[in-house]
Amino acid sequence: MGKINLVAIGSSTGGVEALATILPRLRPPLPPIVIVQHIPAGFSKLFADRMNRECVLTVKEGENGELIQNDCVYIAPGGIHMKLCRYNDNLQIRCFMAPPVHSCRPAVDILFKSVAELAGATSLGVILTGIGHDGAAGLLEMKQHGALTLGQDEQSCIVYGMPKSAFECGAVDRQIPLAGMAFAISSIVHKKNL
Repeated sequence: MGKINLVAIGSSTGGVEALATILPRLRPPLPPIVIVQHIPAGFSKLFADRMNRECVLTVKEGENGELIQNDCVYIAPGGIHMKLCRYNDNLQIRCFMAPPVHSCRPAVDILFKSVAELAGATSLGVILTGIGHDGAAGLLEMKQHGALTLGQDEQSCIVYGMPKSAFECGAVDRQIPLAGMAFAISSIVHKKNL
């Protein structure tokens, strides 16, 4: 297992509560964390600001053209897709309007597929509670590029839709209960045994 330089998280129904459980438990040093939570426009900034107050890490709404940094969490703006692009030796956020994917905008698949292409085996993918199957194909692509992948387990999900779809298509290396997800993320990043 190589060094993890990026963590990507996708979530939907129940995800705000799941992220509010995970993010405050994470401690530096950590690589950048990029998140797509299905959320309406306007609410993403309110949620990011709330998480920033409750977390040791810096949490903010992702901005177009922003270079991602360690110990920072970037939440996709509601109603807008977010992906990563290469900028010199850095990774940069790109926020853009495009048709919904799986009826979702932002879509987890768009973020995950960009992470697979740009970070591959140096990334960790996490899929949390949510309706539907957004993120399953992207998480599988991440895994195929060498990423480690985690899915929230059925018992702790509000809706076991997205993690179930990802697990059933072979995209999830390990299923983890919500209460243990922050520990699992930290352990993988710091190369400790789970």
